[in-house]
Amino acid sequence: MSALAELGSLSKKGSAGKGRAAATTKKDNKAAFIFLAPWIVGLVCITVGPMLMSLYLAFTDYNLIQDPNFIGFDNFTRMMGDERFWNSLGVTLTYVIVGVPLQLALALIVALALDKGLKGLAFYRSVFYLPSLLGSSVAIAVLWKQMFGTSGLVNQLLAMVGIHGPGWISDPSTALGSIILLHVWTFGSPMIIFLAGLRQIPTMYYEAAAVDGAGRLTRFAKITLPLLSPIIFFNLVLQIIGAFQSFTQAFIVSGGTGGPSDSSMFFTLYLYQRGFGQFDMGYASAMAWVLLIIVGAFTAINFYASKFWVFYDD
Repeated sequence: MSALAELGSLSKKGSAGKGRAAATTKKDNKAAFIFLAPWIVGLVCITVGPMLMSLYLAFTDYNLIQDPNFIGFDNFTRMMGDERFWNSLGVTLTYVIVGVPLQLALALIVALALDKGLKGLAFYRSVFYLPSLLGSSVAIAVLWKQMFGTSGLVNQLLAMVGIHGPGWISDPSTALGSIILLHVWTFGSPMIIFLAGLRQIPTMYYEAAAVDGAGRLTRFAKITLPLLSPIIFFNLVLQIIGAFQSFTQAFIVSGGTGGPSDSSMFFTLYLYQRGFGQFDMGYASAMAWVLLIIVGAFTAINFYASKFWVFYDD
C-alpha cells in the first residue's frame, strides 16, 4: 500500500509539474504575442491588406472617385496592345540587365582592393557605402540631373579637354545610360557584403595554391569565385529585385515624364503615371501585379540556375 501511495504522490507531483510548465509556456506565448502585435498589425494593415485590395482593383475599372467596376481581365488584355507598357518594360529590363552586373562587378573589384588590408579601411568602407544610402534619394537625383545637363559639370570637364559633350539626359540615346551610371555608383551595399564574404575565405587555400604555383588570376577563378558564389548569388537576387522597383531616379531626372521620347520611362514610372496621373488605378494595379510576377519569375530563374554555379562548402 505504501508503494502505491508513493506512486500516486509522484504521479500528482508530475501532473502538477506539467501543469506549471504548461502555464509558464502559455504565459511566455502571451508575452511573445504582445511584443509581436505591432508587427502583425503592420503586416496586415500596411502590407497584406493593400496587396489584397490591389489584387481586387486589378480586375476593376477604378478612377479613385467612383466605385470600382468589375471588368474581369480587361486591364491585362489592354496591356497587350499598349505600346508604352511594352516600352517601359523594355527600358526596365535594359536597366536591370546592364546596370546590375556592372554594379556587382564594380562592388567586387572594390571589395577585393579593400580586402588587401589598406590603412584606414573603416574610413574607405564608410565612404564607398555612403552612395548606397543616398543614391535613391531625391537630392542625389537632382544633383545627377544637374551634373549631366547640357551645361553641367560633366560637360564642363569635357570642354576642358576640347570635347563638346551632349545633353546627356536630354538625348534619347544617353538618357537611360546616365541613370544606369547612377545605379552603378550606388555599389556600396553589395560591396560591404562582398567584403564580409571575402573575410570568411580561409587563407590556407590561397597559400596552398601559391605553393603549387597558381597565379593571381588562377587563384581568383579557382578559389575566390567558387567560395564567394553564395554571396554573389545573394547580392544578385537582392539587386535585381531592387532594380525592378527603381523609381525616384527616373522620375527626377526626366521630370516625371520618362523622356526624352520615353527613353527613361521605367515600368514603375509608367505605373505611377497611369495610377496617379490619369487616375486609372485599376490598370495601375494590374501593372503592379505583372511586375510582381516578373520579379518572381526572375527570382525563380536565379534560384534554379544557382545549382549550376553556386558552390556551398558543406
